[in-house]
Amino acid sequence: MTQPTWNEPGLARYARQIIFPGIGEGGQRALLTARVCIIGVGATGSVLANHLTRAGVGFLRLIDRDFIELNNLQRQLLYDEDDIAALLPKAVAAARKLRRINSSITIQELVAEVTPTNIAGFVSDVDLVLDGTDNFATRYLINDACVKLGKPWIYSGVIAAYGMTMTIRPHRSPCLRCVMGELPAPGTVPTCDVAGVIGPIVTLMGSIAAGEAIKLIVGRGNLNGGMIYADLWEGNFDQFDLGGPRPDCPTCGLAEYPFLSAETGARTTSLCGRDAVQVSVIGARPLDLGALADRLRTAGIGTVQRNPYLLRAEIDGYEFTVFGDGRAIIKGTEDEARASTLYARYIGM
Repeated sequence: MTQPTWNEPGLARYARQIIFPGIGEGGQRALLTARVCIIGVGATGSVLANHLTRAGVGFLRLIDRDFIELNNLQRQLLYDEDDIAALLPKAVAAARKLRRINSSITIQELVAEVTPTNIAGFVSDVDLVLDGTDNFATRYLINDACVKLGKPWIYSGVIAAYGMTMTIRPHRSPCLRCVMGELPAPGTVPTCDVAGVIGPIVTLMGSIAAGEAIKLIVGRGNLNGGMIYADLWEGNFDQFDLGGPRPDCPTCGLAEYPFLSAETGARTTSLCGRDAVQVSVIGARPLDLGALADRLRTAGIGTVQRNPYLLRAEIDGYEFTVFGDGRAIIKGTEDEARASTLYARYIGM
């Protein structure tokens, strides 16, 4: 008797997936050759990366700008207290965990902020992009890049006990800009420091988005043609028809791609629920963390810790976490102007 093909080396671990008619052997082989980029591996990104690693996606690129804090562990499933003690960036800790889950796939971790100058390099060589971010500015940038390059991507957003997800296929479905219009003004969108967030809604929406990713890769199943909305606390689950692409959309209708246009300069971002501001300099050269540590120590400024991924210093009552790409997360203030001043004073701009 001929042995089932899933007994082949490399396929046996996916046997239960292969016998599912929606995937089969052909679908599994498609997963093994697929290339996926996950932007943000915090709460939703952890769920996405976990599912796709176990499903056997052959190449995963994990991009995240942040490090792990204790309050992340309530909902960010790939991390633990040892990661916090080791001062690990999320992308590094996630990749280490995922390689222990599936050593047969390729995982590339990048500790970086996604900007107009680097996003094309992150997404141009993948088949699919997944949103694990926590802000609309980055999502609109992903939308511009993916529509311009013709890459499908999946939006996911979670807050409190509700969440939404939308599967975007450029020029076949509406893009994020078609649906949401202009970038929401600061203070108009709820954040987790105001509304909170519970772990189960993160897991639910991330799992739905991961299912959509698998369907896109294997080319089978009914894709989400609109916006899926769920509220676990109220027990609501809905799907909304969004129609087609808007001819007057600046991204997919007019091909203006406004979020790809900014190429240089400093920018600040208040971080949800963190009493912290991120300061970054678009187009900056890589930062020598060792030299910065030496400079701070020589100046007698606070306490300084460093590993290959980041530097942490306590300065004037603020906690600075500085990454090799020049970004800094300054904890102890929500004032973006104050954070920029502190960055310029102690790191340089």
